Amino acid sequence: MDKKPTILVTGVSGQVGYELLRSLQGLGRVIGLDRAALDLADLGCVRDVVRATKPAIIVNPAAYTAVDKAESDEAMARRLNAEAPRVLAEEAARCGATLIHYSTDYVFDGTKDAPYSEDDATNPQNVYGATKLEGEQAITASGCSHLILRTSWVYGRRGKNFLLTMLKLGTERPELRIVADQIGAPTWSRTIADATSHIVAQGLAAHDAAWWAQRSGIYHFTASGSTSWYGFAQAIFASALGELAPKAVPIPASDYPVPAKRPANSRLALGKLNQTFGLSMPAWDDALRLCLSE
Repeated sequence: MDKKPTILVTGVSGQVGYELLRSLQGLGRVIGLDRAALDLADLGCVRDVVRATKPAIIVNPAAYTAVDKAESDEAMARRLNAEAPRVLAEEAARCGATLIHYSTDYVFDGTKDAPYSEDDATNPQNVYGATKLEGEQAITASGCSHLILRTSWVYGRRGKNFLLTMLKLGTERPELRIVADQIGAPTWSRTIADATSHIVAQGLAAHDAAWWAQRSGIYHFTASGSTSWYGFAQAIFASALGELAPKAVPIPASDYPVPAKRPANSRLALGKLNQTFGLSMPAWDDALRLCLSE
């Protein structure tokens, strides 16, 4: 590997991709591409870009993430979440690159009473989760060196996410009804990017393709701790709106019908990540306060 490896990052206008551009600086020659430069729906374009850039590492946060819309737009969700990752993986295998790809808690059905481990049986309950699982399986089958990082409840200061929705609605309405019987770990996009950069730095310091191959696999990759959407909203209001916060009313998910079924339990166990890379992920509420302090 040369002294300045090329790191190709997709989806850099998205909330995770934007943060990755910042976090990966200094680790190599970072090439960040948005949808205009790399349309993942165009599989031929995906192949051409990887072959032209010859990356040592491909980091792929780009995805079809409109969970409810995916129920009626299955073909495009599959193209972006399964077929594009398959092509990235095939091209990574072809040029000896490592693929770092992000997946989701939605590959599980949410019926387990404890946090899910990487080895637990998957059983997605919606199109988004099913297509993300297909992407995982395609990457694993490709034979490339890969890290599949399953995260959950991603938020940040840009894009569309629960944090920004709550900040907007919290100033517009005196009362908000928020689901209280779905549990997970809200995860700041910067937490994802910074933890990824720590792993990339370890891999580059090893100067050894076998390092990546030995660690290839699926890792759970969220903030630590857990809360409900209701608890998440309360924490947002307490940190950001104070006395101006609306009244938050806890409701069951059954009172808020949406096209895509969500898992009741989205908690992911982080032991494998810690043991393999020595990473301790921050508590979700600490990260939220940091995000809101900016």
